[in-house]
Amino acid sequence: MTKVLRLAAVGLLAGLALLLGATPALAHAQFEGSTPADGSSLATGPTTVTLKFSDTMTPGFNTVTVVGPDGKDYQQGDVTANGDAVSVGVGPLGPAGKYEIGYRVLSDDGHPVTGKVGFTLTQAGTGVGKADQPIPSGDAAPVAAAADQAAPAESGGMPVWPWIVGAVVLVGAGVVVAMRLGKG
Repeated sequence: MTKVLRLAAVGLLAGLALLLGATPALAHAQFEGSTPADGSSLATGPTTVTLKFSDTMTPGFNTVTVVGPDGKDYQQGDVTANGDAVSVGVGPLGPAGKYEIGYRVLSDDGHPVTGKVGFTLTQAGTGVGKADQPIPSGDAAPVAAAADQAAPAESGGMPVWPWIVGAVVLVGAGVVVAMRLGKG
């Protein structure tokens, strides 16, 4: 009877160790906000667009586009990363209407984060923009193409098999310990 109780106790402790030792998967960087704010209305265009994330951004691997209602690009210069934010310069904006900021950034954990936000320009500016990239047809506008550009499919985190192997090893070790204690 003592042998059975010991085996049950070790099994219970091994299971408890598995449950308590399991930590949630580390979350990938999340978009936290932008300047100008998503959905805001501006009388004059910004000179810079800044996007803030929940993780440090990797410099040199980020794309940010500012696309106007005319389908033209208004971002200028290189995208810079500073801590948890990425920024790009913006030239003078053109027609009044909705401007979309598309982004594909690489967080410190190596995972790409894509999305888009927008603001409305209420008074037309003097800018003409540039049409460097082909514009897809339909409502999916150029920002969608920039934001969704050939990003590799994310796996969602660490594979399950190391956890299974670890559980089997831990339970096996618990059984061996229980059997040795039972002989004594």
